[in-house]
Amino acid sequence: MVKVSHDSETQAHGKQVISVCAVIWHDFDGVKKIFLPRRATTKKFLPGVFEVPGGHVDFGEDLIEGLKREIKEEFNMAINVGEPFNAFTYMNNIKGSHSVQVDFLATFAEPFENIKLEPEDHSEFGWFSLDEIRAIKNITDESKRNALRALEIVDGGTLKLE
Repeated sequence: MVKVSHDSETQAHGKQVISVCAVIWHDFDGVKKIFLPRRATTKKFLPGVFEVPGGHVDFGEDLIEGLKREIKEEFNMAINVGEPFNAFTYMNNIKGSHSVQVDFLATFAEPFENIKLEPEDHSEFGWFSLDEIRAIKNITDESKRNALRALEIVDGGTLKLE
C-alpha cells in the first residue's frame, strides 16, 4: 500500500483540512472493546499517544472512501463503516491548519490477525473496554470521549458514562 504524501505533519498554514476517524469496535464474548493504536514516538503531532485511527480526506474524495483508504494504508485492513456520530474542530499547530473531523462507528471486515502496523504511523495497538479506556493516561480528551461515546452507542445507550 502506497502512503499518500500528506499527513498530520505536512504543512497547510491557513488551510482547512477534513479528517475522518473510525471508532472500530468488537464484541469479545459480551465485552465490547474499542481498537486504539498508539502513534509512533517519531511523530511530531501527538507522539506516542493512543488515538482513534483515521486521517485526511483528499480533495474531492468521499468521506467514507477516504476513511476506508486511510485504515487500509495504516493497518492493511478493510472496514465496515457505520453512521457518523460526532464532528468537531481543532487547530493543528504542527501543520498550521484548522481541522474538521468527522467520526464514524466501524468494524473490521477482516480477521484481526491480518492487522499490520505501519511503523512510521503506529507502534502498537490494543482493544480497550470501558474501564480500560477510562484508565488510559496517554490519550487525547477527544479520543477518549469518542471511544466512550461509541461504547455507549453500540451498547444501546445502557452504559453509564462519567
